[in-house]
Amino acid sequence: MTTTNLPVLFLTDLVVLPGMVVPIELDDAARAAVDAARSHSDGKLLVAPRLDDRYASFGVVADIVQLGRLQNGDPAAVIKADRRVRIGSGVSGPGTALWIEVTELDEQTVTDDVRALATEYKQVTIATLQRRDAWQVIDQVNKITDPSQLADLSGYASWLTDEQKRQLLETPDVAERLGVLIEWSKAHLAETEVNDKIATDVREGMEKSQREFLLRQQLNAIRKELGEGEPDGANDYRTRVEEADLPEDVRKAALREVGKLERGSDQSPEAGYLRTWLDTILELPWGTRTTDSTDVNAAREVLDADHHGLDDVKERIVEYLAVRSRRAQRGLEVVGGRGSGAVLALVGPPGVGKTSLGESVARTLGRKFVRVALGGVRDEAEIRGHRRTYVGALPGRIVRALTEAGSMNPVILLDEIDKVGSDYRGDPAAALLEVLDPAQNHTFRDHYLEVDLDLSDVLFLATANVIETIPQALLDRMELVSLDGYTEDDKVAIARDFLLPRQLERAALTADEVELTDAALREIAADYTREPGVRQLERLLAKALRKATTKLAGVEDPEKTVIDVGDLREYLGRPRFTPESHERTSVPGVATGLAVTGLGGDVLFIEANAGPEGGKPGLTLTGQLGEVMKESAQIALSYVRAHADQLGITDPSVLNRHIHIHVPAGAVPKDGPSAGVTMVTAITSMALGRPVRSEVGMTGEVTLNGRVLPIGGAKQKLMAAQRAGLTTVFLPQRNEPDLDDVPADVLAEVEVVLTTDVADLVAKAIEPASESVSAAA
Repeated sequence: MTTTNLPVLFLTDLVVLPGMVVPIELDDAARAAVDAARSHSDGKLLVAPRLDDRYASFGVVADIVQLGRLQNGDPAAVIKADRRVRIGSGVSGPGTALWIEVTELDEQTVTDDVRALATEYKQVTIATLQRRDAWQVIDQVNKITDPSQLADLSGYASWLTDEQKRQLLETPDVAERLGVLIEWSKAHLAETEVNDKIATDVREGMEKSQREFLLRQQLNAIRKELGEGEPDGANDYRTRVEEADLPEDVRKAALREVGKLERGSDQSPEAGYLRTWLDTILELPWGTRTTDSTDVNAAREVLDADHHGLDDVKERIVEYLAVRSRRAQRGLEVVGGRGSGAVLALVGPPGVGKTSLGESVARTLGRKFVRVALGGVRDEAEIRGHRRTYVGALPGRIVRALTEAGSMNPVILLDEIDKVGSDYRGDPAAALLEVLDPAQNHTFRDHYLEVDLDLSDVLFLATANVIETIPQALLDRMELVSLDGYTEDDKVAIARDFLLPRQLERAALTADEVELTDAALREIAADYTREPGVRQLERLLAKALRKATTKLAGVEDPEKTVIDVGDLREYLGRPRFTPESHERTSVPGVATGLAVTGLGGDVLFIEANAGPEGGKPGLTLTGQLGEVMKESAQIALSYVRAHADQLGITDPSVLNRHIHIHVPAGAVPKDGPSAGVTMVTAITSMALGRPVRSEVGMTGEVTLNGRVLPIGGAKQKLMAAQRAGLTTVFLPQRNEPDLDDVPADVLAEVEVVLTTDVADLVAKAIEPASESVSAAA
């Protein structure tokens, strides 16, 4: 067996078998492989499928027949597969292509058994092609005498899956390959025969239905001649439409459809569609609107009673009410019309009360409330409805929400709008552009209804965890209100005023039987949970009360149970979260950064290490870092190398070793530029051999010149620093306006140091030489 080195082209959506001629769209990797083949391997390259869980063990050697472009202008190449080879290990080669060592396979002897299998497979293949009327292909199959070539011709078979073709590619033995193909082809042929029989039966059934329709039409004509009249169903719909409180254009459209129903037959398939459409139109609350409560003070009291904090969104709702109240007092139009609606997007981490806030807003306004869950919706028809021509067509979720609410001015909560997907059925986010635009939604048109629907008086509330996944055009149509999580004091107040009473009621307890002290609540919020919301906090309260209920079971006259800090281990176990920045930063080369995720703010430890002297210089990055974060690491290392003297590094040779930067946790993807200053600090700490102060956190983008640029999410990051027990946070100078939004109790516990130069930040963040030496001693 001989071996040779060839550039490799991996294909994800195509399996190529020997003898096949196929066009290949050229991306960057494919272009590199084709160029390498033309320049260094006589136009030959290795083509192999890309598997999900392993590397392919076999591929084909292919020749480049022609280079050109597809109809859409994209570059492409036509390749012809020659022979099957075994794939070895990767080798170095010229160019940017990946080179692989391949091993030629020994020729196989064609025995009588193999010829018999080939004859049987040819018969099954020809029988299958005859059912498809593929006579030209049958002629080509008849001309093939080589069993291996006949088996590999199955690469063109449309009824074989890619996985089956991969199995054929990785089966070099001709007899085994033919045996598998015979089994698959016979099964497909049997399935095709069954499907053809079913299609014939269906066609005959349709012809029978047409005969029945014709006879029923004749029967109706006979009944009309006899004066027996017709069913009064259509007349009933006309009466309902005329008596309903419909807009004029909707009334005309409905009467037009009633006319079609009257002229048609009750047995006509269209009659069922017309009745369903008319029922949908008549069920919509066209003339029904609830009267808004315009008492601003009462509205604020309701919002405060339902939710603690969340001042931004409460103020926005109160402002909305105040404007409507003033317009009503001055006799101006209050409902309906272009641009009169409101669309708010509540963005924040899970558990801060976004969804429940929608119900409170509806109760404040005195409106109906409907929740529309958008998480995972991928079909545009879910928003705009299906065309009436489809069987089982329905209106979209917006129309169904209005029907469910029973009024034209409800509060509609579009839950999890950031998790809307898209596929071949369209993009639901694009359909929401008209729904959520106050300048357009007064003439919203559902595909099923095909009449204008006024959504201008609907109050839309959208909730999301992150705004990055919301299309920019859709985000531009909504007024953004950020909910950045709760402070420790907020959580204690929420637990005392909202969560604990609710869980006491669910556990069938009263405040006279079980009491949790404020100190215990603070301990739970600080050491047993680390979340921006309060969902886990409520679960822990429920757990403690369940244990208390268990202890009270069977006791006739129990004393009041008081759960204090010292009792928490008995009821909840050990604390799950304790400040770890002191432990993590006790060695040089580790710095504490701050980040924002879909779950709110969080601390991020960045570790830097240097390889042994004499090793190959370079930079290794681990921890599932995105491209922006990788660039930040390269910028940080370049800055430290260029400004070693300014940073006090007396032995810059350590920076010329192989540097390894790791960002735990390795299983969590991370990206963004705000870790730049943290990476500079970690590398400098490693080079100086002095640890970073354990109580310090930092965030900021860094430039090659050492400038500290502003970042996003300053409020969430400072709240995360407080939860993690940090007392000093370095923040870019240009983020100073963001401090106005940070709760006062957070600023009281965390000292914010504004900086513009990363060298000053590093000097203040790293332990002085004398202190680090004494700490090491």
